[in-house]
Amino acid sequence: MREQPPELAVAAERQQQIVTRGQLLAAGLDDMHLYRQTRRRQWQRVLPGTYALVTGTLTDEQRRIAAALYAGPDAQLTGLAALIWYGFRQSPRTEDVHLIVPHHTRRSSAGFARVTRALALDAWARRAPIYPVCSPARAVVDAARDLRQLRPVRAIVAESVQRGFTDLARLDEEIRRARRSRTALVRQAYSEVVNGTRSAPEAELRECLAGSRLLPEIRWNPRLVAGDGNSLPTPDGYLADAAVALEVDSREYHFSPGDWARTLDRHNELSRHGILILHFTPAQIRREPGRVRRTVEDAYESRRGLGATNPVRVEPVEVPGSGG
Repeated sequence: MREQPPELAVAAERQQQIVTRGQLLAAGLDDMHLYRQTRRRQWQRVLPGTYALVTGTLTDEQRRIAAALYAGPDAQLTGLAALIWYGFRQSPRTEDVHLIVPHHTRRSSAGFARVTRALALDAWARRAPIYPVCSPARAVVDAARDLRQLRPVRAIVAESVQRGFTDLARLDEEIRRARRSRTALVRQAYSEVVNGTRSAPEAELRECLAGSRLLPEIRWNPRLVAGDGNSLPTPDGYLADAAVALEVDSREYHFSPGDWARTLDRHNELSRHGILILHFTPAQIRREPGRVRRTVEDAYESRRGLGATNPVRVEPVEVPGSGG
């Protein structure tokens, strides 16, 4: 077997064994050698003009590198592939690698590389070793424009703000940039976050209870203050005149004993002031919305007008302006 030229070995090491045909030819190899190596299954052609100098299944990073090398030096990683790169927990998985390129670029999608021409690249893109990655705000909006269901859009929008990947101002800027092109879902999810929704399951609980003819206005993520002026834990929802708190319990937030202990502390502190806490899982809200609604209605009916045993007031929360 012919030994790799030194310059090719360096490039292959840097690019995790993914190289372009141009790099192979520049290293002194010819197309016949490329053909023989792939025919013998020593290498694999993963995209047009893009080769893996190894066999087997590519890693996520190798796929991203291959797609970026195929799309060209100006390409920026975006969409779900970028969210996975950032470490979003709620991002749907995908085999495609989405990249945006300048509008004048003549490069079509191929294989797992999905190439979109953009009028403007992301000025906030971050530089990875091999390719630029669109900012979280741009990646969230690009991903949302490709999704067809509200639930995953809610999840990535809420996570992007809740975990500090981006803020409402940057999201609003990206939504405005995209205008009305497939942005209905991301606009709705953004509006929910602006109005205090912190997670996709919480948004589903809001929808579930919005259909009730019995329940009054629910205060979402309210700031509760005890009679002595001390702040109380903030529940997901609160019915003030019945002192009923609503909590969405996701397994994601209870992976460690510390998380569970903090949940118990919150529960005990609210209970100490005479507040009834109702806990629901995302699965219950999704699969049995009628039962969840009846549970909240029954609790409200049984306690309406009683309030908390210790004085508790709801402080107003400043709500940022929403995007248009």
